[in-house]
Amino acid sequence: MEENKECCHKKKERAEKEYRDLINRLSRIEGQVRGIKRMVEEDVYCTDILIQVSAVNAALNSFNKVLLANHIRSCVAEDIREGKEETIDELVGVLQKLMK
Repeated sequence: MEENKECCHKKKERAEKEYRDLINRLSRIEGQVRGIKRMVEEDVYCTDILIQVSAVNAALNSFNKVLLANHIRSCVAEDIREGKEETIDELVGVLQKLMK
């Protein structure tokens, strides 16, 4: 019996500009998180840390919006054009998780 050698995970090739934008956003968020860690290590006042955590949450939400918009415009649109209706169910599931 021959085994299916295909990977079970989907992949997405991104345009260079999209890739750079996403990586830059994540690098900024990573820096913000390191800054929060430093604040905790330096015993900074709680509300100052909370404000920075709020800024990281906003940055992550912004990242999600950009990634989701790109996903809908490329992957979802292409799959729908190809008749892959299951992509809609996948998108609905992702949106439900994002809106918790």
